[in-house]
Amino acid sequence: MDIFSIIVIAIGLAMDAFAVSIASGVTIRCFKQRIAFRVAFFFGFFQAIMPVLGWLAGNSFRIYISSFDHWIAFGLLLFIGGKMIYESFYLEEKQKSCNPENILILFTLAIATSIDALAVGLSFSILNLNIIEPILIIGVITFVLSYIGVFIGDKFGSLFENKIEIIGGLVLIGIGIKILLEHLL
Repeated sequence: MDIFSIIVIAIGLAMDAFAVSIASGVTIRCFKQRIAFRVAFFFGFFQAIMPVLGWLAGNSFRIYISSFDHWIAFGLLLFIGGKMIYESFYLEEKQKSCNPENILILFTLAIATSIDALAVGLSFSILNLNIIEPILIIGVITFVLSYIGVFIGDKFGSLFENKIEIIGGLVLIGIGIKILLEHLL
């Protein structure tokens, strides 16, 4: 997989964390670098770790699924993207529990927003990709977008968050279609 595709996947994956970071920024009384860094670190770290776990799981059974692996990658990315789009319509519910000053809430949000990355890691394994470069890119992009998201949430409130998740979902669906077409054509 080329670097551009990895960056696009990383941006797509980061949209959940970005949207939650915006919601987190809305909940803090005044912008603090320390809080923005903490949110960005948690989200970036978990977005980088989850693909490794998915990749390790996928490596253990890749031999058995190699003849239809592209369909699995397509299905996973279609599901994840569709889920992101579906969830974007319920952002007000999520916003109520996005206080980044509570470590337990932040930990839970970081895991919840990175579950999609676990499935992407499985897809990377199916495609027989080296995992190091993608996880570094995913982690850094998620960190940067999450940091920016807290700032945007603090400054602009809740204008953008559900639109960002819709875009992220469409990006992941597009990558899934690209993978499927590459194997079928």
